[in-house]
Amino acid sequence: MSTPFLLFLILSAVGLLLLMVLKFKISAFISLLITSVYVGILAGMPLGEVADSIQEGMGSTLGFVATVVGLGAIFGQILESSGGAESLAHTLIRKFGKDKASWAMVISGFVIAIPVFFDVGFIILVPILYALSRDTKRSLLYYGIPLLAGLAVTHSFIPPTPGPVAVAEIINAQLGWVIFLGIILGIPVAILAGPVWGNYIARRIDVRPPAELAESFYRKEDRGKKGLPPIYLVVLLIGVPMLLILMNTLTGVLVDKQVIGESLTTEIATFLGHPFTALIIATLLAIWFLCIKRGMPRQKILELSTKALGPAGIIILITGAGGVLKQILVDSGIGKIMAESIAGSAMPPILLAWLLAAIVRVTQGSATVAMITAAGIMAPVISEFGLNDPQRALVVLAISSGATLLSHVNDSGFWLVGKYFGMNEKQTLQSWTVMESIIAVSGLCLTLLASMFF
Repeated sequence: MSTPFLLFLILSAVGLLLLMVLKFKISAFISLLITSVYVGILAGMPLGEVADSIQEGMGSTLGFVATVVGLGAIFGQILESSGGAESLAHTLIRKFGKDKASWAMVISGFVIAIPVFFDVGFIILVPILYALSRDTKRSLLYYGIPLLAGLAVTHSFIPPTPGPVAVAEIINAQLGWVIFLGIILGIPVAILAGPVWGNYIARRIDVRPPAELAESFYRKEDRGKKGLPPIYLVVLLIGVPMLLILMNTLTGVLVDKQVIGESLTTEIATFLGHPFTALIIATLLAIWFLCIKRGMPRQKILELSTKALGPAGIIILITGAGGVLKQILVDSGIGKIMAESIAGSAMPPILLAWLLAAIVRVTQGSATVAMITAAGIMAPVISEFGLNDPQRALVVLAISSGATLLSHVNDSGFWLVGKYFGMNEKQTLQSWTVMESIIAVSGLCLTLLASMFF
């Protein structure tokens, strides 16, 4: 298979995917499957092997992702419905004071987006933004951009949010390393895109809460905030799965380096720190402390758990289709050829991964589809490079960064932010779109910098 034909095959596959999603409005799940079949046939695979690769790719990917995303969605739904997110934001604002509330909002967004979906976390905390803007007479962007930056960075960088979980599984990266490096790199990115950019743009665009939305939220706020769970409990519950997963990764590193020997203790630590076990423990603790002990009816808990799996199911299926594309590239031999071609070029895998995600993101709008597509193409390439665990985690973060670039009119998040902030399209481009691009570019720069040390 010649290099020009290989290049044509990859570009035409991405073009076909974008055509189906953008022009014909076909579901991303179906579009990714059709694209995978197209690649397999053009690569010369027997039709029976194409079908086998679809089954293998879907099954091997979903065995992990479906469990983690499903448990994470239920955990987040429990935290949201119990008022945990509001409790965290209110406590931080009291601690920081209204003058430094922008820092409270970026921290709130950064922590809340770990278990809660981006759009849900945003809508939950919008009333707090409205109240701060009303009381201080500042532009809504002064508080809103830091919150959005915190939510967006964590949503893209830190498991168990679905995006990095899906990418990590497809390219075989350890979640512990993704969490560790995601936090280390995500904090400066969130500060730059949040309080720093928010303070700048708020002086140039004076946005006030939309009257029709603000009235309904103020009435909701007037009903009182009694019964919110204590802040220490919220932070503890969010920290439990992350700490257990990090413990698993640290134990593995210490055993591999022969600092400690394998024993029953290390076996237990590995088991408790597996993402399945960690999220089961966190979800059960959340149900007990936030629901049952606070008098929530068991039927209501069941309804919340069922409700959470709706949006999770969409992400799970799209991720599975991304796993199919990866498997087709591996089984057809394209991945090995791509790796050999890239190895002879000057472009590092991190930059290539970022560019792939960025191109798909800007063209069709969905960050999730951009992540999954880039991961599916990069997976067989990475396997040929012999990258270690930290390096694979950095590729995950590069893909996640690229998938945030230039959110504009084809992204649902663009319209969500514009509506709740009462901005027109130009103002949304000047504030939200630039914020997302700051995350993408600074994320790439820090990922490339970190790659020099691993």
